[in-house]
Amino acid sequence: MKAPISIRPDTVAAVFIDLQEEHRRDKRYLVEGYDKLLANVQRLQAAARQNHVPLYHWAYIVDLDSQDRPFHPVGEDGKSAFSDKSDPLTEICHEVAPANGEALLIKAEASAFRSGPAGDRLKASGIEWLVMAGVWTEACIDASVRDAVARGFRVLLVKDACGSGSAAMHQTGILNLANRLYGGAVTDTDGACRLLAGETVTVWQVEGSVPLRFTFENAARLYAEL
Repeated sequence: MKAPISIRPDTVAAVFIDLQEEHRRDKRYLVEGYDKLLANVQRLQAAARQNHVPLYHWAYIVDLDSQDRPFHPVGEDGKSAFSDKSDPLTEICHEVAPANGEALLIKAEASAFRSGPAGDRLKASGIEWLVMAGVWTEACIDASVRDAVARGFRVLLVKDACGSGSAAMHQTGILNLANRLYGGAVTDTDGACRLLAGETVTVWQVEGSVPLRFTFENAARLYAEL
């Protein structure tokens, strides 16, 4: 359902997941519409900074020398097939990179909140809402959203500031999350920027449980209506 909400600026943080160069430059892991996604992220980041909302950036780094990953895909050189610690393409894209004083956190798994102190520190600082953007929608975004909700955060999922390998992967990933985004909301970049500025905005919120019974035929329409 659609309903108006507002968010107190002192209870919100902005979270950016895995906005790394490999999704723009490695042909195996390109994100569809990545340049547009990054432009939307830039707008979100500017709105957060302007309204004194803290920003947290995560990068996914694989270190097979220290991580136990028995089924992890590797290349002919024995290194991780993606996000290897030695690959310069794991750098955050320059236009959305952390500014001075903003946290850059490294994760070794899909979720930003499965382990490590970040979730506890955000809770301790009074954060209730997480504005979330990044890639890939059905993988690291999905895992991060679900773990954030399990920790008691309300997640504002910014649908056009997330992305995946194809529109179908992204849209169905957002719909799957929307079906179970209890306590949170889905909006677009315009809505998120207005909420960060303290405005009241009409957003999509889950009513009941699993209301979006999407099909191949209607998934794109339901996504557009969120």
